[in-house]
Amino acid sequence: MDRYSRMVQFLKVLLPLAAILMLSTVFLLSRSIETNVTVPFAEKDIDERLAQQVVTQPKYRGTTRKGEDVQIEAIQAKQGDEDETPNASEFRGSLGLLSGGTIFLDSNSGLIRPDERTATFVGDVVITTADGLQVTTDLLNTSLDEIRGDTPGRVNGTGPIGNFSAGRMTFGTEKKDGPVHIVFTDGVKLVYEPEKAER
Repeated sequence: MDRYSRMVQFLKVLLPLAAILMLSTVFLLSRSIETNVTVPFAEKDIDERLAQQVVTQPKYRGTTRKGEDVQIEAIQAKQGDEDETPNASEFRGSLGLLSGGTIFLDSNSGLIRPDERTATFVGDVVITTADGLQVTTDLLNTSLDEIRGDTPGRVNGTGPIGNFSAGRMTFGTEKKDGPVHIVFTDGVKLVYEPEKAER
């Protein structure tokens, strides 16, 4: 038997043995598994969450009848009880238009009513569009079936042509397949800023 053949025979024995030794050291040196894992909540917090049926970071995603994208999320949602209505804190949403633009919605709290296919944004509501329009109000009602919404109260805003205020705002399509329009009514006041419009 020549030197090459002896070397091959030697490696056939040595390499499997080396592999077995390496595997055994992995198991021997591995750390023991901690079986007493602590939950990152106090027992009081867990009881409170179970009692109030609290959900952390809930998210809703759907499409309108036309296929527009609707997304809503919150930091925390509570089921509520007999004295308190269900609500979610730091309520945010986005409405994706078929034209490619997006309407962003932000508020202190809110509520989704799946049975009525509506969402309500409450407290320091900010409505922002892709073309630079920003509107603030106290309450905004929106639909989950279509890009449509209205503010029952006063709105203030700023846009490409200046600052404005109005008693009410609605948005939606005027025709079945038409573009989304934002309409201000009930005593509209506009401070026109030519410099802003020319930018």
